[in-house]
Amino acid sequence: MHMYDILNRKRLGKALSREEIEYFVQGCTTGDIPDYQLSALLMAICIQGMNQEETAWLTMAMARSGEMADLSHIPGVKVDKHSTGGVGDKITLVAAPLAAACGVTVAKMSGRGLGYTGGTIDKLESIPGFTTQLPPETFADIAGTVGVCIVSQSGELAPADKKLYALRDVTATVESLPLIASSIMSKKLAAGNDCIVLDVKTGDGAFMKTLEDSRALARAMVSIGTRAGKPTAALITDMNRPLGMAVGNALEVEEACRVLCGEGPEDVRRLSIEVAAAMAWLAQKAPDMETARTLAAEKLRDGSARERMEEMIRRQGGDPKVVRHPEGLPQGRAKRQILAASSGWLGAMDTQGIGRCSVLLGAGRETKESSLDYGAGIRFAKTLGDSVKQGEVLATVYASTDSMAEEGAKALEKCLKITETQPELPPLFYDWITEEHEKRP
Repeated sequence: MHMYDILNRKRLGKALSREEIEYFVQGCTTGDIPDYQLSALLMAICIQGMNQEETAWLTMAMARSGEMADLSHIPGVKVDKHSTGGVGDKITLVAAPLAAACGVTVAKMSGRGLGYTGGTIDKLESIPGFTTQLPPETFADIAGTVGVCIVSQSGELAPADKKLYALRDVTATVESLPLIASSIMSKKLAAGNDCIVLDVKTGDGAFMKTLEDSRALARAMVSIGTRAGKPTAALITDMNRPLGMAVGNALEVEEACRVLCGEGPEDVRRLSIEVAAAMAWLAQKAPDMETARTLAAEKLRDGSARERMEEMIRRQGGDPKVVRHPEGLPQGRAKRQILAASSGWLGAMDTQGIGRCSVLLGAGRETKESSLDYGAGIRFAKTLGDSVKQGEVLATVYASTDSMAEEGAKALEKCLKITETQPELPPLFYDWITEEHEKRP
């Protein structure tokens, strides 16, 4: 088998065989295929696309390019949850312990954030003492006894994806549906869970800006999961405004804790219940989604989810008191308020711009090597569609220095638009997608 022939077939728009794809991924992993040929094939895939079989084969080959986690010794049905990333997305912090309270085992490997899409691991590490690096036996013990454990992703999972993503980043081939889907799902399959729930964001602050593109990505990932024997469901949710009222690591942990304690923003509560219900449904802890929603809402109301979060934090070395007393979390020393210049309605929020503001404040990374300020971020007093009066506080920014707070406040002010009429709000949920249908199950 020769890489030249594989390149030529895909350049001509022909489908690759399973053997050809496995040869390409193996050569990528071992370094036997040079970067210029890997890049050429990525460009050919980006232009010509891949069918469902090719995409599934590529995903499985990348998943098997490194360690495949074996979670079979952990009791219960293990369900993973993944978000394609957004601004203020702290849903895992609520949905994971909530799913555990519903009887699901959540043995989750999460990633760090890059740019304005925050990572679950970064948020958890803002909790004093919390560690996300655990020996495998400790990870298994906590997941099996508490029902939820979240650790940082191993560098050995899907190494072929790591190399290919680095090449995609510098060859203008990031925006290819089969390459995006296989990149996400290769890591999910390698993580060893039994079922997968996907939260696919759509809108200004999402990677996929249009509902059509988000649906296409969701379909592709659900197809991959199903072909790999992992029951998979995808929920498409809105990212034309930040989730909740907080953006930034410790600020988002605080907001998630308030939701677990029966308070917090309604959108975070609703989406957390929906995601946890889907996890319970796939794990067959409820016969249908309606029953699963009722179960999840009850476990949030009665404090069961809060107790799981407290126990997970305690077992992973953190201070569980932050759940009920999140004021003990880090907070930036310098702060600035953004005031409404006129009366009216908060008619538009530049969600992607808001995310970039959080990076300016120190809450996100410009590069993988960038350090984080856990106490930096934005706390909103108003959200999309709220009425405002001139001089009212719209938001407060937090940073470690006065100059960073000043720069972030000026940038954030440009992201908030006051209008004379109340805007029409986008829905929080758009679609549920499974292999059988495209509607909310």
